[in-house]
Amino acid sequence: MAPWITIALLVVANVFMTFAWYGHLKLQQMKVVTDSTPLWAIILISWGMALLEYILMVPANRYGFQGNGGHFSLPQLKVMQEGITLVIFALFTLIFFKDQQLHWNHAAAGLCLIGAVYFVFMK
Repeated sequence: MAPWITIALLVVANVFMTFAWYGHLKLQQMKVVTDSTPLWAIILISWGMALLEYILMVPANRYGFQGNGGHFSLPQLKVMQEGITLVIFALFTLIFFKDQQLHWNHAAAGLCLIGAVYFVFMK
């Protein structure tokens, strides 16, 4: 599998995971779900979205892993996924939670994670 396909699968998988973890908070703000919505219902909705994440994340890791003929080591896959998660989360926050602000320390933490991605790919 081409490396960009692995990266694309990781990106789309992380979009689904971010919505699974935090989307219910936006639905609550929009009054789609309320405080009286049972937690089990929220969990099932989130779990359904997370299932889509798994459907994409497992092949990304399986086919992207060097041991299966892919281009990435296990640490590279994990750190790359964490970097992608950070970017997706930041975009999600900026787009859907305009009342939440990202500050310099969030950017500094993000740069540290991007640095981790850089370092994990060094030979």
